[in-house]
Amino acid sequence: MRYPILKSSLLACTIIATSAAAWAGQAPGAAASPEIPISHQDRVYAAEQFSNTVSVTDPVDNKLLGVIRLGDPQPGNFSPLYKGQVLVHGMGYSPDHKTLAIVSIGSNSVSFIDTATNTVKHVTYVGRSPHEAFFTPDGKEVWITVRGENYISVIDAASFAEKTRIEVPAGPGMQIFSPDGKYGYICSSFNPETVVVSVADHAIVARVKQESPFCPNIAATPDGEQVWFTLKDVGKTQVFNAKPPFNPIKTIDTGPITNHVNFARTPKGTFAYVTIGGTNEIKVFRTDDFSLIATIPVGSLPHGIWPSGDGTRVYVGLENADALAAIDTATNKVIANIPIGQAPQAIAYVPNAAPNPDDRQNLQPLGVAGQVAHLSLGAKTEPKNGQPPTSVSLFDQGLIQVLQASVTGLQPKQRYVLALADHADGTGALQPLAAFMTNPAGSAIVNAVGPIRQIVQNSATAERRYLVIAPGEPAKFGEAVQVQTP
Repeated sequence: MRYPILKSSLLACTIIATSAAAWAGQAPGAAASPEIPISHQDRVYAAEQFSNTVSVTDPVDNKLLGVIRLGDPQPGNFSPLYKGQVLVHGMGYSPDHKTLAIVSIGSNSVSFIDTATNTVKHVTYVGRSPHEAFFTPDGKEVWITVRGENYISVIDAASFAEKTRIEVPAGPGMQIFSPDGKYGYICSSFNPETVVVSVADHAIVARVKQESPFCPNIAATPDGEQVWFTLKDVGKTQVFNAKPPFNPIKTIDTGPITNHVNFARTPKGTFAYVTIGGTNEIKVFRTDDFSLIATIPVGSLPHGIWPSGDGTRVYVGLENADALAAIDTATNKVIANIPIGQAPQAIAYVPNAAPNPDDRQNLQPLGVAGQVAHLSLGAKTEPKNGQPPTSVSLFDQGLIQVLQASVTGLQPKQRYVLALADHADGTGALQPLAAFMTNPAGSAIVNAVGPIRQIVQNSATAERRYLVIAPGEPAKFGEAVQVQTP
């Protein structure tokens, strides 16, 4: 009984879009595509890196329906006989909204998931450390950025077999396509160069200079006029012409740990939503004059972002909060926070993904994927407006945790250590957990593994230790400059 209603809604929406509204169509589709009103058949998916899950959310009531478990947490996935996926990270979906392509960085795989049944129908293994995947607009190919190497793996969408490779600058970060399917835009995570590739013949037709080497994310406006990409290391977002001569248009200072960008078309215009991990905010820009029209506070370390099929909402994965935030684009306010799996990365809103919206087959409860502890580190002196510059999550993996710190507020391009201190003020002996170097924006994402929660939250005061950040290297470091806040 739902299909006639859906078809009628789509037909009515198409008539409205073509006869009255000039703002129809959401990314990654074309502006001329019909709006698809939010319904129980829609799904919001998040790829969760440390629980190795894909969460599935109903956007009508913003309720987590369950997770698709692609792999096990640590230390089970260390086994040489382990067959599951590791570091579930990237995500794309087919134009017919029936298939998800999920990239797992640690196991070099692309898992193809049937959205109707939540089952994996095929796994394709590619080269070292793939990052993102997306279908061409005609649905015939899936392009995978093999970030650990220097090529795009082009997968046949029917057979799931690799058909060819497109050589690009080493470290391709992500690709997205022009809405008309003519061009693929591929930014780099290791080289300061984005390339434009002809989809028809897989040939590079243009090169665009990046202002830094580290681009994790790229998106094209539904009108086919602009391409935006983020530069995580320097906290900038660049815009260039989506058509020849592919000239640069604008560079915007967006903020430390600039992660992803996407677009929402609304009655008021087309807006770019950029996730700023270092400030726990979403910045919203007009695409006509690039003016900043809103700054939206959200939870810790916003990462992936995607619009609903009608542009009335955008959904944001909060990497260090294990949550999905729903934002109303009319007010640019957070209207819901949904608990999901550990460290969400890519997000995809897929309209009409579930033919039977009441079907929960093959979805599992969060379980250990929902267990996490959150801490903050603040400057030892002169704290900035009461805002902790560093958020820390301890993702449970059984007896141990994966620690992830979103570090900001430090000196750029300097070496530091994340360590355990004897005392809350950072004094006493320091035991290094991880060494890192900040990027040009004075930020970094730092990871460590161990029974850390049991140490920093120990009820026995004499045995408790405290997380701190100190300048230097593990063999020689100075006094703590950031300390664990109460």
